[in-house]
Amino acid sequence: MTLIKSISGIRGTIGGTVGENLTPLDAVKFAAAYGTWLKNYSKKEKLIVVVGRDARISGPMIHNLVVNTLIGLGIDVIDLGLSTTPTVEIAVPLELADGGIILTASHNPKQWNALKLLNEKGEFLNGEEGAKILAIAEAEGFHFAEVDDLGEITSNDAFMDIHIDEVLNMDLVDVDAVKAAKFKVVVDAVNSSGGIIIPKLLELMGVEVVKLYCEPNGHFPHNPEPLKEHLTDISELVVKEKADLGIVVDPDVDRLAFISEDGEMFGEEYTLVAIADYVLSKTPGNTVSNMSSSRALRDVTVKHGGMYEASAVGEVNVVELMKKNNAIIGGEGNGGIIYPESHYGRDSIVGAALFLTHLAYKKMKVSELRASYPQYYMSKNKIELTPQIDVDAILAAMTEKYKSEQITTIDGVKIDFAENWVHLRKSNTEPIIRIYTEAGSQELADNLAQKIIDEIKEIAGI
Repeated sequence: MTLIKSISGIRGTIGGTVGENLTPLDAVKFAAAYGTWLKNYSKKEKLIVVVGRDARISGPMIHNLVVNTLIGLGIDVIDLGLSTTPTVEIAVPLELADGGIILTASHNPKQWNALKLLNEKGEFLNGEEGAKILAIAEAEGFHFAEVDDLGEITSNDAFMDIHIDEVLNMDLVDVDAVKAAKFKVVVDAVNSSGGIIIPKLLELMGVEVVKLYCEPNGHFPHNPEPLKEHLTDISELVVKEKADLGIVVDPDVDRLAFISEDGEMFGEEYTLVAIADYVLSKTPGNTVSNMSSSRALRDVTVKHGGMYEASAVGEVNVVELMKKNNAIIGGEGNGGIIYPESHYGRDSIVGAALFLTHLAYKKMKVSELRASYPQYYMSKNKIELTPQIDVDAILAAMTEKYKSEQITTIDGVKIDFAENWVHLRKSNTEPIIRIYTEAGSQELADNLAQKIIDEIKEIAGI
């Protein structure tokens, strides 16, 4: 059982001992720390916070604890109830709220839950802000409101519909073209809130929807991370139903993956590549993804006359660089689409609508669309080290060894070779080095990874 406190929020497993798991006391303490920070940060007399949750079994319990802690601080709450991460993100500015909390552990299994924290723009907090909240939680420096000053709860369950309307009204979403294409789509929403919002979006676009695991009851039928090894059921059903594609989302609907008509994975890395290709064909400009994402986005961006740049890993870092570079679109290779025309947050609802429009215009099969992009293959590995080994020294040695190559050190060490790349990152919580490689074939990516692993082990003397 685990409790992980980080600058991006708190997440952990339900039950167990206080301070070692996400217990009710930990949920209250962290909600109180966020509310206390918000009162200091905002300086406003009366604050409003939007709260929503995914369909996890522990969701209602954690939700009630968090909402009532906020009103205990004198903060008004707009309660969205069952929602999605991107829906809460768009609700914060629409409600002129001062912040937001999403109760979700994203792609983690059902025993996990978390508090994801937003600012008044509906965007994730930066590192400095997150550190202040951790310090407040540690000190337990809370001051609760007196009885006449308690906050109030306003329930609003309309925001998933509002979110869908906003997406359908975007300039680059062509509902008529999608309707004319008469798509048939299988949806796997891992029995969370995506099972409500994604089918509703698709049906409004004239798509025939086959639902798989779309009951928002929190009983995840498979590991909720949308990776190939977890998606055998939808892959088989797409073929059986003779569907045009499958759409997969994680429990809080910020990661998006596609299954081609032949049951093969489109590839999470290529979710962003394909959607960026469409967006850039209509509105040329710059793009951003993180350093562990596919080089294919760079190739597509250059094809459309734009500039590509990679940020440190983490959504807040991608967003910061997107703003700096005036990026038209960006995101992460895990299926996270960030389209500023809507908002600065990963959004599967936006991504699905743009992808279907792209597919309708292309008039080709999903497998053919995938084959039209530069072919890259990734290998993701890690080395577990003993606590005595100096990880920073190893990364410094690898930087020195490859100093003649293009090196980036804003987030671990990324070495860009002419035909491939390797990204080395250390874990913040355990003595592990993560090794991501990408090359023109799976064999080359795996071989490069093994070569780097062998070199690191030699440096570490293991």
